[in-house]
Amino acid sequence: MATHAPAIALLVINVGLLWLLLAVPIGLRTLRVRGSFHASRSKVWNAIFPLGTAAAWYHSVLTSQIIPGAPNRVQQTYTHLDRHGEPIVRLIEVTETVPDTEYDARVLDDSALDATFWKDFREHRRLFDDGDLVHLTIEQTDRYRGLAFLILRYFTVRREVKALQQWLETGQSKPARAVFEHPLVQVLLALLSTLLLWPFFGLTRSGLILSALLTLVIVLHELGHMAAYRAFGHKTVRMIFVPLLGGVAIGGRPYNSLFEVATCALMGAGMSAFLIPIAIILHEAAGNAVFGSGTAVLIFLLILGAFNLLNLLPMNRFDGGQVLRQVFHSNVSRMAGSFLITLIIAGVGWRIGLSTPALLAGLAVFALLSMMGSGSVKPRHRLDEMTDGQRILSGLGLYSAVALHGYAIVYATDRLFS
Repeated sequence: MATHAPAIALLVINVGLLWLLLAVPIGLRTLRVRGSFHASRSKVWNAIFPLGTAAAWYHSVLTSQIIPGAPNRVQQTYTHLDRHGEPIVRLIEVTETVPDTEYDARVLDDSALDATFWKDFREHRRLFDDGDLVHLTIEQTDRYRGLAFLILRYFTVRREVKALQQWLETGQSKPARAVFEHPLVQVLLALLSTLLLWPFFGLTRSGLILSALLTLVIVLHELGHMAAYRAFGHKTVRMIFVPLLGGVAIGGRPYNSLFEVATCALMGAGMSAFLIPIAIILHEAAGNAVFGSGTAVLIFLLILGAFNLLNLLPMNRFDGGQVLRQVFHSNVSRMAGSFLITLIIAGVGWRIGLSTPALLAGLAVFALLSMMGSGSVKPRHRLDEMTDGQRILSGLGLYSAVALHGYAIVYATDRLFS
């Protein structure tokens, strides 16, 4: 058990972080962001008030139009795109609680998201003077599950306040440079993740190599997702590296079809699967001549197989669960598909000599992860259904990826530990 302690600790930490970020029931929360400006009160008000004369000042807002016959409702069009690549449109109801000072707003309709997404959302904005300064307070209240979206909302509002300062000073609002998403920053985060993972493999040269190989495997996995996004016409794709947790590939618009969901989820492990036969051929051909007595390629295969096999688990928060939900219609067929994947993974564990307690502990962790729930955002309209051919193709792709990565683990362990 002591041998497995670092791996178990890393797994527990990752499960805990995933739960905090994606599943912990936070409930109703209000975030507050404040800003102070050297500008006239009327200019600030007409910018922040959706019915104001300068309501379309923000670079993310294309138009802001009052609905005829409904003076307290406004339709705003955004630069963000819907599933068809068209600008998102929202209908907002505004209540001016104190003239030229305070207002409340809520979203009535959204061209991209189902109305239930906005049912608990409320926004309150207030101005007050303090000498030459005009102070703005923005409060947004919503119901949250997981810290990730709450944190994202907070930084989104902060970015808007900074953009307002820029517009008041220059008359223009330009998108700020996404410093966090800059390639150099992501490289630094990948290096940080490597260093954070190092202690789990032992603070030795070999441990650092293992940690670096795991980081490489994560990058290759996310590049597979990004390639799939590009293939489905996403104009912008990016990867965010999260130390300890791995990476997240982000597309440029919402999904348009169930086949797109399944393919983009599958291609993380799918693209890595193409490397398995190449690595095996290299190992068989080169033998002891290269790669440090042939062990480096085997270790790479082992890490590649283990990481991607974990991602293919039939859990809602994992790629495998994403694919299963699109491929199988009914709960019964989905359970059968999940059981088959779990059986294959358990068989791989048994084949490489994992003890019965270790396998049972793994199944317990899988059950814990499955209780997190899907927590997916419901789109305004149903995604395009799969054809029978697409369903078969996605299902075969899923089980092929599971089998290939399972074989990579068995191949590597047989030669590393025999």
